[in-house]
Amino acid sequence: MTNPLLAPWDTAFEIAPFDQITDADFAPALDQALAQHQAWIKEIAENPEPATFANVIEALETPVQALEQVLSVFYTVAGADSNPERQALQRAFSPKLAAHFSSITANKALYTRIKQVWDQRDTLDLTAEQQRVLMLTHRGFLRGGAALEGQADARMQEIKSRLATLGTEFTQNLLADERDWQLELGEADLEGLPQFVVDAARAAGAEKGASGPVVTLSRSIITPFLQFSPRRDLRQKAFAAFAARGANGGETDNRAIAAEILSLRAERAALLGYDSFADYKLETEMAKTPAAVRGLLMDVWQPAVARANADADILAQMMHEDGINGDLEPWDWRYYAEKRRRVEHDLDEAELKPYLQLDRMIEASFACANRLFGLEFTPLDVPLYHADCRAWEVTRDGKHLAVFIGDYFARGSKRSGAWCSAMRAQANFPKATSPIVINVCNFAKGEPALLSWDDARTLFHEFGHALHQMLSNVSYESISGTSVARDFVELPSQLYEHWLEVPEVLREFATHAETGEAMPPELLRKVLGASTYDMGFQTVEYVASALVDLAFHEGAAPEDVMAKQTEVLAEIGMPAAITMRHATPQFAHVFSGDGYSSGYYSYMWSEVMDADAFATFEEAGGAFDPERARALETYILSTGGSVDPAELYTAFRGRLPGVEALLKGRGLVEA
Repeated sequence: MTNPLLAPWDTAFEIAPFDQITDADFAPALDQALAQHQAWIKEIAENPEPATFANVIEALETPVQALEQVLSVFYTVAGADSNPERQALQRAFSPKLAAHFSSITANKALYTRIKQVWDQRDTLDLTAEQQRVLMLTHRGFLRGGAALEGQADARMQEIKSRLATLGTEFTQNLLADERDWQLELGEADLEGLPQFVVDAARAAGAEKGASGPVVTLSRSIITPFLQFSPRRDLRQKAFAAFAARGANGGETDNRAIAAEILSLRAERAALLGYDSFADYKLETEMAKTPAAVRGLLMDVWQPAVARANADADILAQMMHEDGINGDLEPWDWRYYAEKRRRVEHDLDEAELKPYLQLDRMIEASFACANRLFGLEFTPLDVPLYHADCRAWEVTRDGKHLAVFIGDYFARGSKRSGAWCSAMRAQANFPKATSPIVINVCNFAKGEPALLSWDDARTLFHEFGHALHQMLSNVSYESISGTSVARDFVELPSQLYEHWLEVPEVLREFATHAETGEAMPPELLRKVLGASTYDMGFQTVEYVASALVDLAFHEGAAPEDVMAKQTEVLAEIGMPAAITMRHATPQFAHVFSGDGYSSGYYSYMWSEVMDADAFATFEEAGGAFDPERARALETYILSTGGSVDPAELYTAFRGRLPGVEALLKGRGLVEA
């Protein structure tokens, strides 16, 4: 019987035949796909013909379909619908894949041929895009250790393999801690909670097989519980569990794993001749240096912490007026911040939430994409990996562009957070290939599903990433879509969040779940007026995480990661009632892989650009100005990594931005 992961997919738009794939298919399919890929690499490396762009670089850009099919399906379900068998497979696959791809980088014959093409680049008649791909390929092999010899080369392969194993362990430990903890609530514990929180807790209890409502460690449930529960003892218990993820001792403790990862990264950078891992990692980013990153973060930190400290004094006074003595604690902040918001802005999350229906917010994100870029979205009835998933065909002027999949609800089998990935990337070489893009979120279920304002922003954010994939129009897969500098990749996503706040969008799509009526003008005014509320808290918890990440990678790796975290937070004056958004043992952005290591600052770097970029729409004809939309697609969304990001942004805006627009946008300085 043919393995469905290896056969051609004769399905609508060649979407994976999820209904035919079983967990038993993955291991044999991966072994066969890796063998095919190894044979292809051997053929490129040992080609007796003189090295050319076509027979080396374009050959490397030619996809091995079997490997792409296996990996796209496996890592989709491993992240969004895990089970014990898939977790075991992931632990087995990680070192195997690391060894496979490391062997390619370490292939001296292959690197020799790449270097031969690189050395003759000035005599080749290459397009600008081809020149860029050649540069990135050559640089990638060098940074991967292709020029290392002997013991250094062997050690580099060992480090890569070990890092892959550790990253998988970190992720699975965090998933286990999030999955296994729950706080059961009695009927008395529900008093004071808005109905949407009660409904979410009951749905979570049903999903967990509990006898009643529960609080889980999904942000979509624990955050509103911390906002609204008048029970300080329960808030403290829930917050303590949330803060302890990855640091509970035993088999799922991530602290030693984080320390080993940092040590191996420092050694890897030293083997390649860099002073630190941060120097190595940032070399290819827009920021370029640790000093530039620290400068940006501290420019934002100072006004943010001043605002947060002033807010803390007000919240502590409110708590004391409630008869609670002592200091404001992290499990108190959200509760009193919500009470203060109701007083100062007359805005109650419970009043707002019925207007933020998931289905209507999805419609809103699609409608904005239609007005800006002419995209149309038609539902598809196709088998997917979970019943919660939905799919749409994306077209423009009747022409197929992409398939978009949305997987929106929290469940125990899904890792926390939200993300966008391409199950198939756009490319025009060796043939035109349209993307299959997926957004994964963790919203609370309900009938209907209702979002918080932060949830709605997350939906728009991830859809911004999806647009970057769907509107990509480049020749080569390696520079397609979101394959850009890490501190540029968040620009499209964070920029798209701005359209959620456009009044005409909210007037049309923010309709009440029961009455169907549009959000009243007064409530709309309150929502927009409170858009920067509690921004001191939000900025501090984020920037603190970014500064700790940077400090971890700037110098020698710390032996005690928690002591280093404490040291950094003390140096910057972290307010006692605010914690890092991602404490070290749960910092998946940094420790589940290298993606955001030394790079968590990227969200802030991109926000400098997104605040400035949206201002160009406001300065032109408004949020849907057609000329600005064309420029956004032309210079940002369609170009992938085919051009240096600083050049792309300058082409779009006419200049690079400063931090002022960000500070004004966050309300940290006067507009």
